[in-house]
Amino acid sequence: MQLNIADSWKNILQSEFDKPYFRSLVNFVKDEYNKTACFPVEKDIFAAFAACSFNDLKVVIIGQDPYHGVGQANGLCFSVHDGMKHPPSLLNIFKELESDIQKPVPISGDLSYWATQGVLLLNATLTVRAHEAGSHQKQGWETFTDAVISKISEKKEGVVFLLWGGFAQKKGKKIDAKKHKILTSGHPSPLSANRGYWFGNKHFSKTNEFLESLGKSTIDW
Repeated sequence: MQLNIADSWKNILQSEFDKPYFRSLVNFVKDEYNKTACFPVEKDIFAAFAACSFNDLKVVIIGQDPYHGVGQANGLCFSVHDGMKHPPSLLNIFKELESDIQKPVPISGDLSYWATQGVLLLNATLTVRAHEAGSHQKQGWETFTDAVISKISEKKEGVVFLLWGGFAQKKGKKIDAKKHKILTSGHPSPLSANRGYWFGNKHFSKTNEFLESLGKSTIDW
């Protein structure tokens, strides 16, 4: 498993990489990728940490699993490769963007341009078997991503955490709410959004208002 991450993350996360659970996780992932089709491709497993350096980090969005359809997952939560059809949750994210800050729905579903501005697009589980949602859960990824969130909370200040849906909100227990801004809403999936738990949360404008209040550059969503 290739640890393609920005240098600024290496010192932060090295202690996790050295732990027995992570070594077991690496063995599991290697075995899965050797046996069957898994996503994202191996070089993109840690894409969230390659695209957004720890030093530049301003916003964290927490997803659950990578997309499990062929060619979709690119290692950033909710994001797909350029040219792929927008999955329903991503389309609802773009619809809220349009409503909130009047940005037209983008043609591309690749969110790399968010990541390079300091948005960590973190899935709780970084790999998945093709066409089997949740197939790599409870193998150690959740322990790793909990540690990532804890370290961000501990070592940074004034980070905006966008927690969409119950799963992400459970991960939010690792965040010091006195040091950081936590925004919660329903998940952008059609099931949640169509029940009125997603649209109108205005998380994109609220994030920028908070960053501006701290004198930080805002995100060009």
